[in-house]
Amino acid sequence: MRGIPPSWQRASHPRGFADRRDALRGALPLLLLLATLAPIGAVRSQQLEPRAYSPAPVGLNMIILGDAVSSGDVAFDPSIPITNGHASLNVAAAGYLQTVDLFGRYGNVGFVVPYVRGDVNGLYLGQYAQAHRSAFADPSIRLSVNLYGAPAMTPREFAAYRETTVLGASLVVVAPFGSYDSTKLLNIGSNRWGFKPELGLSHAIGRWVLEADLAVWLYTDNTNFRNGNVRTQDPIGALQLHAIYTIRPRLWIAVDSTYYNGGRTTINGQRNFDLQQNSRAGVTLAVPVGRQQAVKIAFSDGARTSIGGDFRTVGISYQYGWIAKP
Repeated sequence: MRGIPPSWQRASHPRGFADRRDALRGALPLLLLLATLAPIGAVRSQQLEPRAYSPAPVGLNMIILGDAVSSGDVAFDPSIPITNGHASLNVAAAGYLQTVDLFGRYGNVGFVVPYVRGDVNGLYLGQYAQAHRSAFADPSIRLSVNLYGAPAMTPREFAAYRETTVLGASLVVVAPFGSYDSTKLLNIGSNRWGFKPELGLSHAIGRWVLEADLAVWLYTDNTNFRNGNVRTQDPIGALQLHAIYTIRPRLWIAVDSTYYNGGRTTINGQRNFDLQQNSRAGVTLAVPVGRQQAVKIAFSDGARTSIGGDFRTVGISYQYGWIAKP
């Protein structure tokens, strides 16, 4: 029907949709909802990632497979006539990581390619509407280096290493290669570049490691939002805090939390009321499986959500690693 966003299918045919078509342009794209879900590597502002700067021996290669299932309510910009929003999302991802020697310091480089299946529904002007998406999301690459407390080490040197205080830095780049259709309101891809510089500090006290990571997300403009409109987004600042307890080598559990603020969007110069001031809390458990494999299980829930997805998420990832022979 005319005036109906082509990404939504409605249960009935109410009048007045054409008059409100432009109001929908300020709604959050589906990627903003999916930002909470990345099970590995494909970091977004809501991600909980303990031990992001823990060192490993140089020459380690790791293949990572993950899956996360999330469901919960979605809070849209108050000016958008969508209420009672709900989403059920599944993100599968495959990634690769390699540890490297960066001028004598420990570093690593890796990439992740996610695939997303999602269902979103709600009331648009009082009428039920829903959308389904299934496609590849934007891939990401991450480069990390430990600036203090963790030099580049051989496997033998790493076996004798005892962690104390580590200061690390990283850069994540998200490329706009995921599925995107400018005629649809809800998209998995974002049609823009994303950059996240981050500093991480950790300190070991006996079996405990305390971590704090401070980052900011920066975005280029989406110049083809809803058939040629220009959508910009303010930076999003993110803080992560983790308390990790090592039960035995490679077997650990972490209590995680994150808070992020910012991300207000502008469509063709008009500001939207979608400032994000959200927080999440969770738990992560890592279990070794033999010498070369590990399984990581994570649970998180929204503690406070102003705009975006208030999701409960369960994720699992499998890691297989090996040391390359010189």
